[in-house]
Amino acid sequence: MAIPCENCKMRAYYDNKPQSLIGRFWKFHIRFCPGWKMYLKSLPEDKRQEMFRKYGPRKL
Repeated sequence: MAIPCENCKMRAYYDNKPQSLIGRFWKFHIRFCPGWKMYLKSLPEDKRQEMFRKYGPRKL
């Protein structure tokens, strides 16, 4: 099963406009999204650390 987080439209919107309503909602959403957690766990360690730096620390 592929995890669509890599190509998520809301994530792309956050990358372009992080202070927008959609961007802030996406940032809130990743706090509890099981798909995002699975996506992070599926990444190699260096890529995961890059995501932590870009989107904030996240406990797994």
